Amino acid sequence: MQFLKPEVLNNLRSRYPNGTRVELVSMNDPLAPPVGTHGTVVGVDDTGSLLVDWDNGSGLNLLYKIDSFRVVEKTGGN
Repeated sequence: MQFLKPEVLNNLRSRYPNGTRVELVSMNDPLAPPVGTHGTVVGVDDTGSLLVDWDNGSGLNLLYKIDSFRVVEKTGGN
């Protein structure tokens, strides 16, 4: 596990504040939610992973620079 520089983390946290709605484009994990699943960002950890509560009940994180997603709606704040 590699921690990111504080400025990178701050950028991610400001780009994807809590409450941001995302849609999964791709995730290389056999337990991944189906492509197109929507979820709500509930945080960004120290590795840059987006913590997501997926609408289908999954809790898998989006991995920084590995998984693909798109922002559906930006709401909320830190």
